[in-house]
Amino acid sequence: MSDIKIIALGGVRENAKNLYIVEINDSIFILDAGLRYPENEQLGVDFVIPNLDYLVENKDRIQGIFLTHGHADAIGALPYILQDAKVPVFGSSLTIELAKLFVKNAGVNKFNNFHVIDSETEIEFDDAVVSFFKTTHSIPESMGIVLGTDRGNIVYTGDFKFDQAARPYYKTDLGRLAEIGQEGVLALLSDSANATSTEQTASEAEVGQEIDQVIADADGRVIIAAVASNLVRIQQVFDSAAEHGRRVVLTGFDVENIVRTAIRLKKLTVEHEKLIVKPKDMNKFEDHELIILENGRMGEPIDGLQKMAVGRHRYVQIKDGDLVYIVTTPSIAKEAAVARVNNAIYKAGGAVKMITQNLRVSGHANARELQLMLNLLRPQYLFPVQGEYRELQAHAELALEVGILPENIYIVKRGDIMHLSEDQGFLHEGTVPAGDVMIDGNAIGDVGNIVLRDRKVLSEDGIFIVAITVNKKERKIVSKARVNTRGFVYVKKSRDILSESADIVNATVENYLAGDSFDWGELKGAVRDEVAKFLFDQTKRRPAILPVVMEVR
Repeated sequence: MSDIKIIALGGVRENAKNLYIVEINDSIFILDAGLRYPENEQLGVDFVIPNLDYLVENKDRIQGIFLTHGHADAIGALPYILQDAKVPVFGSSLTIELAKLFVKNAGVNKFNNFHVIDSETEIEFDDAVVSFFKTTHSIPESMGIVLGTDRGNIVYTGDFKFDQAARPYYKTDLGRLAEIGQEGVLALLSDSANATSTEQTASEAEVGQEIDQVIADADGRVIIAAVASNLVRIQQVFDSAAEHGRRVVLTGFDVENIVRTAIRLKKLTVEHEKLIVKPKDMNKFEDHELIILENGRMGEPIDGLQKMAVGRHRYVQIKDGDLVYIVTTPSIAKEAAVARVNNAIYKAGGAVKMITQNLRVSGHANARELQLMLNLLRPQYLFPVQGEYRELQAHAELALEVGILPENIYIVKRGDIMHLSEDQGFLHEGTVPAGDVMIDGNAIGDVGNIVLRDRKVLSEDGIFIVAITVNKKERKIVSKARVNTRGFVYVKKSRDILSESADIVNATVENYLAGDSFDWGELKGAVRDEVAKFLFDQTKRRPAILPVVMEVR
């Protein structure tokens, strides 16, 4: 019998950053390779990927990376694996094209080991047969993955929901799911992102009708905020624009690449070639002829609206008569930002409408849909994935209701090695490195907790710089202290504080030079400590203090 291990490097006890490993004998199969966009406190960080050390160390055993769909939470970490492990990548045609964009944008050149699959594809490896099934999500050609082993199927759903009114590119293959269940499912790794909700989400047909009605009722420009990779929502906007004789202007991060790619692959349908106009050509049309589609990653559409409202957007400024329609569901962390943006839009003369005011919208299965998936597949063991802990726990409770034994449900931590025993299910057998790796610009992993702490201090209390020149040999000050600050106090109104700070630096350095020992680190530390105490006494603030001590010989 095959030796089987399951490891989650990301995507458990968190949303996004999906990356799951299934080891069958000596073969490693990677299911998705996603990133997560930073939380508010991760200042300056572009995005977060899983720790990939284990995969790099074992790259010779990797059989392939299998992608479920084209969102960043499934493909965003791919370039960082491929930098060190040139392994095959499998996905649907749209998923592969979007993955290529990520790889190209990350500067990974000369990699072309991509393989397009569909729901009919079966790939035979020495230790498993990999096949796929259609699922419904907010992007076309989403797929679930099946690893067929001699101990039963291991199934990973990817992000999914059930929608009986889904369009062809989005439709779940229920018959195939039932067939997989009949074959026997050993373990199921299933999306949990909406497990806490029992509310019925609106079908995409209902969402399309709602969007169409809002556009039909609008007299002026309609500015629509949506996530760039939510292609089902973009298709609905295109359809409504064509129906009501409007043109669509695309703005925002990467939307041109994503939309043009989907159109080229015929996964987005455009009624006529003149439907999409460039931002520079907006002035050629009346307000009632325009839809402005502001797209981006996660919270970026909201940030774009903020810029429009205050006149800092490169293409659009909100004016009287504009209707801003937010068709994305902002995260909880963005609620305060959305409230501020709404206020700014009204101040600029526009009006705001949110799709969530009338409909519950989600790309993830609710509680009842998760139970339907469990009943179709009837797994022996369940691994709730893709969700915060409360969502994984809710999924586990749903599984108990449909008859899965509590000892057969595993809420794992990142890095846990779950090893299938002969008769006791999956047993915890140690861990592999699985922390967060933060990407900031071209740098990978050099931003950690200390750097983030410093950035937080700088953002809250600013920086205070003191510079002084000394002669170490003669043990005297050559040039007295000069001070400067940014983000701490308004200089023109705080000259006394700055002057006294300089005096304290001079006195501290003189006292230190009068001693017997000399160490540059000690001297800078003494300056930092004395200035910090003085500034806190005067202002009750703690800026980052940067002492610069120069030597003249």
